[in-house]
Formats: sequence, structure tokens, C-alpha cells
Amino acid sequence: MAIRHFLSLRDLSPAELSQVIDLAIEMKAAKLEGRQEPIFAGKVLGMIFEKSSTRTRVSFEAGMAQLGGDSIFLSPNDTQLGRGEPIEDSARVISRMVDMVMIRTHGQDIAERFAAYSKVPVINALTNEYHPCQLLADVQTYVEHRGSIQGKTVAWIGDGNNMCNSWINGAIQFDFNLQIACPAGYEPMANLLAEAGDRVTLTQDPVVAATGADLVTTDVFASMGQEQEQQERLAKFTGFQVNHQLMSHAAKNALFMHCLPAHREEEVSAELLEDKSISVVWDEAENRLHAQKALMVFLLQAST
Repeated sequence: MAIRHFLSLRDLSPAELSQVIDLAIEMKAAKLEGRQEPIFAGKVLGMIFEKSSTRTRVSFEAGMAQLGGDSIFLSPNDTQLGRGEPIEDSARVISRMVDMVMIRTHGQDIAERFAAYSKVPVINALTNEYHPCQLLADVQTYVEHRGSIQGKTVAWIGDGNNMCNSWINGAIQFDFNLQIACPAGYEPMANLLAEAGDRVTLTQDPVVAATGADLVTTDVFASMGQEQEQQERLAKFTGFQVNHQLMSHAAKNALFMHCLPAHREEEVSAELLEDKSISVVWDEAENRLHAQKALMVFLLQAST
């Protein structure tokens, strides 16, 4: 059987993605009820980090431990990856010693090259282009609070970054409508917009995007590696803050999400972020753990 990888949401079929979401919800319940089984006993996850992380590292390490497995943290300072060894060679070697690999790196091409030479499943834990694991957690969170996301309307407010690109893939795979608001010059990948067709609309007006939305979501205006652009971006993104005023244009009972870390009073008001009647960011963050556990179970089962 061919090795299955998860480099973007498009690597799984819509039915398979729904299967992972359902399994994540079940595994979350199993953990809370104390009926988790050590199904990863003897399994090892290699974790390659070329970008720093909080939620990603903790959720993958905790997930493996909770299921009886082990994980190995690999940073550029600790491996030959940081000393010029070809990605292809690292993939050949590491994948002969572990059962799965997650990689958090810069270009999507790096993750794809690693997967092409890997003997085990490879998970994209964030690249400059995509963050598919976060989307699994986000959809799981919506399903838990409001039911199926199919046919719903999601609003993305802010930068057309890797999260925005992943939401476009989400609209295609989970069959919902996506209304994106970005300042001019900060749009998401054009090829994705073309592939999504009329499922996705693009505007420069946050109010237009938020109107009627069942879910409103955002991210920091300057991501990792863009810190030198912080002040310029803050100026360009004036008026793009998600707050109670903007949420008033969304549908009744709309939810707010943020992949975190959040810069309060920049892309989101502190008041909204902490409003438990609207904001589900803490459930969303926790669900990284459950969604990734389910994903790893799926990939191992599908690759054996």
C-alpha cells in the first residue's frame, strides 16, 4: 500500500477528512473519560522544526505520549539538516528510523521533497504556504459547537497567508463558502482562488466579508519572518481588526476563531478574544492535540 502523507488538506478526500474529524471528536471524549488505549506503543514520531513553535510541539509530543508512543525533537542546531545535508538524504535516513515525521519548515517545496523520499507518512506542521493541521482543529471546533460546516459561510479577515490559503483548501474540501477580506497587495495564492471558483469571494472590505458569516477568523498581521514589516503592515491593515463591532455584521450565533498566538488590539480586540459567548479560541487550541492524534492514527492505518 502506498504511503499517505498530509502536506495539505487536498491530500485527503473530503470523506477521509470527515473521518479524521469524527475520530478526533471520539478520541477527545476517550481522553476525558479515561479510556484511551496505548495504540502507539513502540511507535516513534520524528519532529523536524525549522520554525519555532508552542502549540505544534506541545500538541504532537503530548499526543504521542498519551497514545503510548515517543517523539524526537529535531532542530536545525541539532541535526545535519542545519548543516547543508540535502533534504532528500535526511528523508531517506530519518524515515528508516521512525514511524512518522512531522515537519515545520519554510517553503512547501521542502516538505514535498522530504515526503517524496520518505518511507513513512509525513505531516506538514506549517509551511509558508499552508497550515493544514490547524484547519483540522478549526473544523473540529466548529463541528463541536455548531454541527457540520458544510454549506456554512466562513469569513477570513486579514493577511492572505498560509492560514488563509488553508481556509481556501478547506472551502473546497469541506464544501463551505469563504468570504475573504485582505488589503490590496496581501491577497492569498491566486491559483487557489481560481481552483475554488465561486465558493470563495475576495474583497478589501472586512464588513462585506463578515456579513452573514457563521464563523469569523483571523491571524496576526505579521507572521514569523515578517517582523521587520510589522509597522508597515499595521498601517496597511488599519480597519481590519476583528472586534464586537465587526462581529455584529455576522450571522446570529457566529463564532470567532484565531489560530494563535494573538496580538491583542491589533488583529483582534482583547474584549472579543476573551468573550466566551463568541470566541472559541481555547477549544480551538486544545483541538490541535485531538485532531493531530486522529490524523496520525489515520495515516498509519492507511499506510500499512
